[in-house]
Amino acid sequence: MSGPREAPDEAVPREVAERRLHPVTPLRRAWAPFAVLVGWAVHDPNGTQQRLSELTATTLLLGSVAVVVGGALYGFLSWWFTHFAVTDTELRIRTGLFFRRTAHIRLDRLQAVDVTRPLLARVAGVAKLKLDVVGAEKKDELAYLGERDATELRAELLARAAGFAPEEAREVGEAPVRGLLHVQPRVLALSLLLTGAPWALLLAATVVPAFLWFATHNVWTVLATALPMLGGAFAGSGGRFIKEYDWTVGESPDGIRIDHGLLDKAHETVPPGRVQTVHVVQPLLWRRMGWVRVELDVAGSSNSVLVPVAPREHAEAVIGRVLPGVRVPDAADLVRPPARAAWCVPFWWKGYGLSVTDDVFAARHGLLKRRLSLVPHAKVQSVRLSQGPWERYKDVADVRVDTGANKTVTARLRPATEASALLKSQADRSRTGRREAVPDRWMA
Repeated sequence: MSGPREAPDEAVPREVAERRLHPVTPLRRAWAPFAVLVGWAVHDPNGTQQRLSELTATTLLLGSVAVVVGGALYGFLSWWFTHFAVTDTELRIRTGLFFRRTAHIRLDRLQAVDVTRPLLARVAGVAKLKLDVVGAEKKDELAYLGERDATELRAELLARAAGFAPEEAREVGEAPVRGLLHVQPRVLALSLLLTGAPWALLLAATVVPAFLWFATHNVWTVLATALPMLGGAFAGSGGRFIKEYDWTVGESPDGIRIDHGLLDKAHETVPPGRVQTVHVVQPLLWRRMGWVRVELDVAGSSNSVLVPVAPREHAEAVIGRVLPGVRVPDAADLVRPPARAAWCVPFWWKGYGLSVTDDVFAARHGLLKRRLSLVPHAKVQSVRLSQGPWERYKDVADVRVDTGANKTVTARLRPATEASALLKSQADRSRTGRREAVPDRWMA
């Protein structure tokens, strides 16, 4: 026969064991003293060169040893004084060598837990855990954990956030995932070649520095102009290819899973209940191929890309999993502004369009690069009508809807009477949508 159970009001609080990060973590902070010295040297290069020339070889050797030892000691102490623990209600992170900081992350406010593995971290067999919390401006993180520990901790945090008991959370494990979309590397590469912005920057990086060289004959002016342009061209092409390589989208009980990266591997989660706006982007040169790019505005999260490139029908199928029941309007469903709007925005007015369905407020802008923004009615926080002097003269107005991600979607140059009616009807749709929306619980 089992003994008597202890009364609930006499229950002893469960002791929480604190854990440390992976032993390789000190290397992450050890470079800080080196960064200080490099910054000082760059700030006064002539003075630095003069002081170094006055030092003997022995002094330089001793100074180098001191910097190495100091960096190693700083990294070790930073690791030693960093602890984390998972309680029944929160993730607690204690950091700080000289100034202590304790972060209390409530599990019921947790929206997503992402696992990233930078190139050097992959070599060392460690990973970084990033946490999206409602109301936080930036992600808290645990860097670094062993790859297996990071995966297990992520599964435990998501299980507890989903409502599993603490003793069951560790046994739940990683939620199953069903594949939705995989972007082939050759398709991604071709799509980047058909994007105009990197080519424009590359052309500018060739023409502008050449002009400056003939005008100034100053190599530093040329480098200061060319390098940022070349960097921008690489970021828009090669950088995106490296980041979006092997892009895979899947669906699981804890949200939409996204895995990607060539050098740095990332494992991200997008909670569908927090998606405020979906943007369907189509550059001019993609239209013949029928490709689109899907971007997101997510409340409390920095994840912004859902699909880097895919055929429109495949992208719409993924959007249907993020916004259940929503149909993406076709070009024929979008109503252009009246012809008199051409006096407000010559030629480009043809790129604007609007469609309001039972589910979303859909506004398009852009003539060469089309961008269709879908806002579910339940996610609209406020509606505004704006009208400048020339728009008032031409009897048109703009209708702006604000979302929970602090973003605005605008239906431009609508007839004034239509805009006034849309202002009232959209407010009613938003109230009805919020009242009928299912609870914003993103895990089952």
